Parts: sequence; C-alpha cells; structure tokens
Amino acid sequence: MAESESLLETPLGALHRSLGGRMVPFAGYAMPVQYPAGIMAEHLHCRSAAALFDVSHMGQAEILGAEGAEDAAAALERVTPADIRALKPGRQRYGLLMTPEGGIFDDFMVANLGDRLFLVVNASRKHLDFPLIEAALPAGVTLRPLPDRALLALQGPGVEAAIAPLAPALAALSFMGVARAEIAGIPVLASRSGYTGEDGFEISVAAEQAEALAKALLALPGVQPAGLGARDSLRLEAGLCLYGQDIDETTSPVEAALTWAIGKRRRMDWDFPGAGRVREELANGPKRLRVGLKPEGRQPARAHTPIQAADGTPIGEVTSGGFGPSLNGPMAMGYVARPHAGDGTALELLVRGKALPARVAATPFVPHRYKR
Repeated sequence: MAESESLLETPLGALHRSLGGRMVPFAGYAMPVQYPAGIMAEHLHCRSAAALFDVSHMGQAEILGAEGAEDAAAALERVTPADIRALKPGRQRYGLLMTPEGGIFDDFMVANLGDRLFLVVNASRKHLDFPLIEAALPAGVTLRPLPDRALLALQGPGVEAAIAPLAPALAALSFMGVARAEIAGIPVLASRSGYTGEDGFEISVAAEQAEALAKALLALPGVQPAGLGARDSLRLEAGLCLYGQDIDETTSPVEAALTWAIGKRRRMDWDFPGAGRVREELANGPKRLRVGLKPEGRQPARAHTPIQAADGTPIGEVTSGGFGPSLNGPMAMGYVARPHAGDGTALELLVRGKALPARVAATPFVPHRYKR
C-alpha cells in the first residue's frame, strides 16, 4: 500500500483540498502544511487578524466518574503531577503524563466540564496515552475516547470581534475558560486557548458538522485558513514545546522548564509517577535545561544541530529551529548543559559543520497575547 493510501483523513480533508491545501503526512494523517498564500503569509495573518487551523488529528476523550468530575480528577492524578482536583468547572489546564522514570510520556489539555473531564492529547501519542490512563483508572471511573469529534483552532487578535456576533458566550471567556455554545446553529465545546501565543479558541465539534462549522468560520471577516507550517513557526515564536522534538520520555519537567505544570500540592505529596527524579532535580538542579536560542545573522539552525561552547566543548543540541516571520530572524530551542543556560550566554551552533555564533535568549521570542 502506498504511503498516501495508508494515511488517515480528518473530516476536513475535502475542504483542505478545495482550498488548495498542500497535503503532507503528519502523525498518520494527511494534513495541510500550507495553502496557496504560503506559510509566511499565513503566519503573519494569524498575528494580525485570524487564522483557522484543522487540529482534528489530536486525540479527544472524556473521563467519567460515579461522582462526576471529582472522581475523574482524582483518578487522572495517578498519571500526572498536575493539580487536577483544584481545577474548577468551566476551566482548562495544561498537564504532563509521566513515566515511572520521570520522563514526559506526553503533554495534554484537560477541562473540567462539571460532570466529567475533557481531554485533548497529541495525535502521535493518543494510541499510547489512552491505554496508559485507562490502566490507572479505578473501578467506577471510565475513559471514553471521542473519535467522532473534530477539533478546529481559531487563532489571532481578530478572533473575538469575529466570533462575538455568532457566540457571545465564547467571546466572554477568559484565557483557559471552557464553555458549550452554538456557532451558526452548530453545537460546540470551546476553550479559550491555543498553540500560537495569540488569543483564540480550540473548538470541538461533531465530525459530521465540522465542514459546515469550518466554512462558517472562514466566512467571518478577516479569517483565513492556515496549515501546519504556520502552526509550527507560530508555536516556536511563542516558546511552546512540541512533543517528540522538545520533550519526550527522556526529558523531565525540570529539564524542560515545565515545573510550573506541577501543582504545589503535588510537590508536597510527591505521589505521581517519576516523582523521585523530579524531586532530586528540583533540589540539586538538572544536568541540562531547555533554553531559547537566537542565532546571530540570518541562518536558521534546525533540529539536531549540535551546540558547543565558545571554546568548542559540546554542550547540547537544538530540538526545534527555524525562521520567525514575526521575529524577522532565526530562532531555536534546545537543551544545553546547565552552566551555559543563563540568558545572554554566548555559544555556537554547528550548522553544516560551520560554527555560527548564537546566544541563549528568553522565551517567548514574540510576547503572548492571551485574553486574561
């Protein structure tokens, strides 16, 4: 079977092609990497107006308990250091699934819907995440995957003005708020969140209504389609991790600078998988740290580019890198030995065997503009 024939399709596959989307394999799906306008234009349009992304390849699921979200939250805490029990109804939180050795199994979003929890996990890991969570659930708590739902991300500073006439309840949400609503008569579950650093919404909808919803959103003033290419450059400018590149089962939350995702109560109890490694690294410091990197000049450094100190000593590796259209220059993230992790530290990136000067830089490279 040819690779193209074995790829899965999202409910918006036909729409992407009708819009001129260039389809590429991603996490087992045929996904649009860009449309005719191109990655640069799509990226900048998201920063200035509003862009619509198809993220239906992501894994969606519910966790249901006999006592509602309380049971579900206590159960989910068996596999994550996030404080799920403190999550209030109508709110969403970022979390990490952990390995017993203290690595990151995946990252996810979880929302408290009052009577249940709603999860979104990475497309490339959903076939592993759901069994991991399910195995940790006690009697009376169940995980229900939702393969019959699509997920759209509407992102950019023009999103609120565009969506307010159709769904005022969504426009009233603050960052990480969650609500059920209707958009153009279509029932949705939406969170005020995203992966671009901009204001916006991630909108879960029944698969059979996904195309009608996407067309309604694309008809709004200032909304244009955007593909995976712009999504990646936007998230890198925002300093956000991509699972499988910037974080994986070998990296700990401390190394990855994600300790903020560990709840304060959880740090007192140390009752989550991998707590031993996390506790030791918090106490004594990790050997390496994820940092932002600003190459000097215009040459970008891609993933797996070696990083060395000014004296030529190997100190790490780039995990994500590219050109930032809003930054108007190259940017990267990677791991370096802790003594070299301070902002402004001079180092070198070995691009095609040539040492290019760079400095450790604070992230995000482009400031977040979430609706607080």
